Amino acid sequence: MFKRQGFAFITVVYWFLLVYIIAALVYWFIVLERQTNEMSSLRMEQLKKDAPRFTQQLEAIEYVHHRKQIQYIGEGGTFLVLIIIGSLFVYRAVRKQVLLSQQQQNFMMAVTHELKTPIAVAQLNLETLQKRKLDETQQQKLIGTALLETNRLNSLTNNILVASQLEMGTYRLNKQPFNFTELVNGSVRDFKNRFPARLLVLTAAEDVMTDGEATLLQMMVNNLLDNAIKYSPREAPVQVGLAKNNNTLVLTVADEGEGVPDSEKRHVFEKFYRIGSEATRTAKGTGLGLYLCRKIVKDHNGTIIIQNNQPKGAVFLVTLKAL
Repeated sequence: MFKRQGFAFITVVYWFLLVYIIAALVYWFIVLERQTNEMSSLRMEQLKKDAPRFTQQLEAIEYVHHRKQIQYIGEGGTFLVLIIIGSLFVYRAVRKQVLLSQQQQNFMMAVTHELKTPIAVAQLNLETLQKRKLDETQQQKLIGTALLETNRLNSLTNNILVASQLEMGTYRLNKQPFNFTELVNGSVRDFKNRFPARLLVLTAAEDVMTDGEATLLQMMVNNLLDNAIKYSPREAPVQVGLAKNNNTLVLTVADEGEGVPDSEKRHVFEKFYRIGSEATRTAKGTGLGLYLCRKIVKDHNGTIIIQNNQPKGAVFLVTLKAL
């Protein structure tokens, strides 16, 4: 709240100074124009009407006066345009930097929490196994929970690492033909094991082939599944579909959550962006998942869009080239 008020105060001061500079520019234009008129009037008064070159001298004075007017208008207009363009550019750059800084701070807060939670759970389970003698069922339950949290931690670190490499352009794609149907089946099967209480319904065409890097595309599918599970009610199913249409494969992941407002659809794929504020968000996340999805799909010459699900929820639709 303090930072928002500070940014609002800086914005008001910035625009006030800009208006003051423009007003000063207009004021000096009026002063110079008035001074030019007075100088021209004074020179005209000094002319003698019966002088042999009266007409030429009068025309010369009017020419100089007109030239000064054009000079003031041209220079003043040029300075005005440059000031407005420069101020708008600076304001947009500063505002973008401030927003990015806020998003990065939110990301650091979220990622710190995301890192601490699985580490704490895994540590607690291991300490329990070390200090207490438990039966086989209890041991397997604690080990399973620790492995689940370790997988969460691994997915988070992979997202951060790949996002950094893709952003810097250091990641080199290794595209090869592979069975995309098997990849989707494996991802859905893995999420069913990780979330046995959730209902995932898969409808996939057989042997849909594509050309790409399986590791990145599996990360994309996992992030879409994780996003659907994260933002939909526990009792609501998550629908996953895979179809082939000529030379195009279409992957859909549909949930029955609150959906994505139309005003947010363009922003949810931005890095660090999350709907709402940090105080109102209850779902875990870092704002990297959907950013990675769009980046990976774009690097594979595909598209990803959001559609409204019926009666509620969101549908993420991915199209890629099929073999």
